[in-house]
Amino acid sequence: QVQLVESGGGLVQVGGSLRLSCEASGRTFSRYAMGWFRQAPGKEREFVAAISESGGSTYYGDSVKGRFTISRDNAKNTVYLVMNSLQPEDTAVYFCSAGIIYYSWDYPMARKYPYWGQGTQVTVSS
Repeated sequence: QVQLVESGGGLVQVGGSLRLSCEASGRTFSRYAMGWFRQAPGKEREFVAAISESGGSTYYGDSVKGRFTISRDNAKNTVYLVMNSLQPEDTAVYFCSAGIIYYSWDYPMARKYPYWGQGTQVTVSS
């Protein structure tokens, strides 16, 4: 079992930045690929970014490429999402997730992640 707790969300103006953190419980954090997904009201959950167990591979959704950066610190059991140049369409609840991922094409698929945090709200105001 892995328990995930997100933090760092909040209200930011257009063009601003935020850093989300997700801390995992347990000693097996380094075994898991980690993902960030988001869900806006009335919309489906959307893949944002993912990172392999070692941090050597990263993946991004098309809408955030070049603006968001995912990273992890296995010593701290924490994954981060730095979000720059935020836009109103980035407003959503952001969820952290963990899973055992074998293939690169599986990283963007929410159903491959059995463990989820409770989410943190990000609101970008214009």
